Amino acid sequence: MNAFIIRTSLRYRRRSAALAGAALLLGALLTGCAGNGGGKQAAGQPPAAAPAAGTGSATEKPKVVRIGYQKGNTLNILKVKGNLDEALKKQGIAVEWNVFPSGGTVLEALTSGKIDYGNAADGSGVFAQAGGKPFVYVGNDLPNPEGMGIMVHRDSPIKTIADLKGKKVAVVKGGNHHYLTVLALERAGLKDNDVEYVFVKDASEGRAVFETKKVDALGSWDPFFATVQIDLKPVTLTDGADYSPNRTFYYATVDFTQKYPDLVKLILEETDVADKWANRNKPEVVKLLTQELGIDEASIRTAVERRTYGVEAITKDIIAPQQQLADTFYRIGLINEKLDVSKLMPVQAPWAPDLKR
Repeated sequence: MNAFIIRTSLRYRRRSAALAGAALLLGALLTGCAGNGGGKQAAGQPPAAAPAAGTGSATEKPKVVRIGYQKGNTLNILKVKGNLDEALKKQGIAVEWNVFPSGGTVLEALTSGKIDYGNAADGSGVFAQAGGKPFVYVGNDLPNPEGMGIMVHRDSPIKTIADLKGKKVAVVKGGNHHYLTVLALERAGLKDNDVEYVFVKDASEGRAVFETKKVDALGSWDPFFATVQIDLKPVTLTDGADYSPNRTFYYATVDFTQKYPDLVKLILEETDVADKWANRNKPEVVKLLTQELGIDEASIRTAVERRTYGVEAITKDIIAPQQQLADTFYRIGLINEKLDVSKLMPVQAPWAPDLKR
């Protein structure tokens, strides 16, 4: 081999090695910018970019999908219906169902990597984002504004929302009914601090302080809202209609959406299948939820009959009221910084379900 060829070959090898080294350095720098540095993700920080459709190949399927649910919600119906388990079994995937007492605990488990997927109320997502927790909104239920309300005693002199000024109102802090109370007060020309909130830990404590007349009004949500309506015969000042859509959202980990967008899509579609079944078979749903929750059948029937089940993909129209909720929570001091919820709510994502209405 002549000297020219040898020198040219050596120069080519040195240049290739330098370029490879530069590429590795650039990759490391970009990875460091995209990560959270081992600490808590900043509030409102968007998750890593969603994968392109069809990313999850058959060889990458997980053996188990871990789903978190609360008794009485749509994922509970999906679990009992069994269609998701059947669909995933065909792909060699099992479903691990984990029950939680609240939406907040579902998101805690999700963001700590204990589950892959779950659903929780709108406010739970805002609190989790405000806490710097990484997750993704992947879909939502149809609105259920009639499933929450503000009640007063049937012998109360309080006849309108405006009459609540100076009165005690029991709510679970940050709950959908708390948000409804804030919106209703403001529409009536009052401020949030024009009432005295009595914050309770759950629906049963709320009912107890209302039933014993330690408070003047109670905010609640179904099926507990329906239970109080039927048992105590209160006056309902308002439900959520014309105030808030009262959506429940489906959430997934960033890792799960990146690796398995096709599975997220499948879960949403199978949830919608179960939801359609529920709409056609409400008497069966009433029996199911009565057994699951241990609540009387009349209350469950009331809650089920005023609800339409179904899944929706995230759209800009769905993001807007969720942003309003986050802005309101910031304005009244429930969260410490302003959020942009759209950063965690990708539109036209690769997992967007194919829904046939």
